[in-house]
Amino acid sequence: MEGILMDLKILLPYKVFAEVKNVKAVTADTNAGSYGFLPQRLDCVAILVPGIFSYETDGVHYLAVDAGILIKTGSQILVSVRNAIGGVDLGKLGEAVNNEFLKVDDSEKNIRYVVEKLEGGLMNSLKKFDQ
Repeated sequence: MEGILMDLKILLPYKVFAEVKNVKAVTADTNAGSYGFLPQRLDCVAILVPGIFSYETDGVHYLAVDAGILIKTGSQILVSVRNAIGGVDLGKLGEAVNNEFLKVDDSEKNIRYVVEKLEGGLMNSLKKFDQ
């Protein structure tokens, strides 16, 4: 059992962020809490929230990831997120999550609010033509 390892692929909307072979374990923050994924665990899908993502090969590697999805099938783990940051120390990754990923959520809320108002106005205008 110890010889079974996983392959990890992290995708961004515009590129492949990382492809890692021989992964022993993965830990990710989901909408239901923090979960660990091992080679022998059942297949699953998890909704990721902005947070710290880690995977273990010869050492433990940390990434800051934005919202996304994780799919585990057999020994394959596919992670698709809006953005990811790696290559800095753990403290700076925590700051990146707070400063970059959570700020984007606030601006997205504002954009969605404006779009909803525009859609509502359009629907009201179309109703006038229906009468």
